[in-house]
Amino acid sequence: MALTTRLEFRQSQALVMTPQLMQAIKLLQLSNLDLVAYVEEELEKNPLLERASDDDGAQPPAEAADAPADGESPQEWLGEDLAVSRNAIEEDLGTRLDNVFPEDGTNVASARAEDATAAHSEWASVGSGGREDGEYNLEAFVSAERTLADHLAEQLSLTVSDPAQRMIGQHLIDMVDETGYLTGDLTAVADKVGADLAQVEAVLAILQGFDPAGVCARNLSECLAIQLKELNRYDPAMEALLGRLDLLAKRDVAALRKICGVSDEDIADMIAEIKRLNPKPGLAFGSATVQPIVPDVFVRPAPDGSFRVELNSDTLPKILLNQEYHATVSKTAATPTDKAYLAEKLQSATWLIRALDQRARTILKVSAEIVKQQDAFFAHGVQHLRPLNLKTIADAISMHESTVSRVTANKYMATTRGIFELKYFFTSAIASADGGEAHSAEAVRHRIKNLIEAETANDILSDDTIVEKLREAGIDIARRTVAKYREGMRIASSVQRRREKQGASLGR
Repeated sequence: MALTTRLEFRQSQALVMTPQLMQAIKLLQLSNLDLVAYVEEELEKNPLLERASDDDGAQPPAEAADAPADGESPQEWLGEDLAVSRNAIEEDLGTRLDNVFPEDGTNVASARAEDATAAHSEWASVGSGGREDGEYNLEAFVSAERTLADHLAEQLSLTVSDPAQRMIGQHLIDMVDETGYLTGDLTAVADKVGADLAQVEAVLAILQGFDPAGVCARNLSECLAIQLKELNRYDPAMEALLGRLDLLAKRDVAALRKICGVSDEDIADMIAEIKRLNPKPGLAFGSATVQPIVPDVFVRPAPDGSFRVELNSDTLPKILLNQEYHATVSKTAATPTDKAYLAEKLQSATWLIRALDQRARTILKVSAEIVKQQDAFFAHGVQHLRPLNLKTIADAISMHESTVSRVTANKYMATTRGIFELKYFFTSAIASADGGEAHSAEAVRHRIKNLIEAETANDILSDDTIVEKLREAGIDIARRTVAKYREGMRIASSVQRRREKQGASLGR
């Protein structure tokens, strides 16, 4: 067989991940907070981008829309401007839509708040730092939130005068978490500060006498013991009770009564005394601010009984391309380097605006289809939640499952029944016992929770009993599945629930 050299032409199709496509994919799965941070970074890097103002005539990139009616295709409902591209690759990555960012700034909205008016007083002319510039910072007059560490350090300076003890005490205060508990090992502290372990323990005993009562404890038992000593209620029986908090958590009152050597009335009083204590004394002081969930989509009922889906415009970045500035700078760009830089920034700004617009439209499209598929949930509640997977949504709106997965990540929907993550509406199916329509796993969890909440102290439902009741309701489910769902909802076993209810009745 002879070896020869020849040229061949072969045609193939491959997906090329350009930087623009990678940017679009990244934006699609970002939460609204991460998206704002990303856009702020781009505004700093790209001089052709600017924030939009209200007088720019900006409108949200996607208006509110009714959920599509049965039998109506997503393309017909959303309109031609939202029709999915026939190119499957562009469809999946969601990066190209024609005529989606006109020059008048339709992709952007919302203005930056105006500067606050200075207070009319005799001090209005004096700025921060004593400068008479007519401006001052109101935040300079707001006191900082007092933290637990500040509170303990102030008590340390007033109580301890020895420099060595102060150094040890400050080191221990730095190891106290926001709940008031001391983290770390005292032996390691002694080695680090070059002191004896007994000296470190002596300083810790001083700190444990500080306000609030129970602070600087190393565990829950010690925290409660400190508070009981402060109330002069710490005796041998209470000490024995604190040594078996595991039994108290299980509501095993009989075992606790035997360990403490007291009567039924005394053990009930002791448990009531424990309940009045504070297991986390440090939380009375400043801690990390809890950020509320900001929904990306609103779902509101319409007068005709359907549901309207609209984007939360407050979570959408409002940016536009400054074409006037670009035209001015283009006239002064003389060198090839300047022209290349300007062209790169123009392309980057254009792609960012397009990707943001496409992201908003895709979120709206996926959310509207979710509302259509789960309309019974919005109308009647969680017990009517249907089984749903990514493929069902992807097929309905002609997108890829990976795109739907990215859209539903870290996105939230505000409804009349509360705020839910988009992934909440995707649940597995549980077969029906009578061969009918399958049941949603979330709806089954809701049924299990309702059954357990309705039980009494004399009629505690075991997992097997719950299985029987669910099968009577037409739900074919195994006992281990019931146990898994119950544990996932942090519901104790039937034995522990019986002890808890009996202990509660005894405590009354």
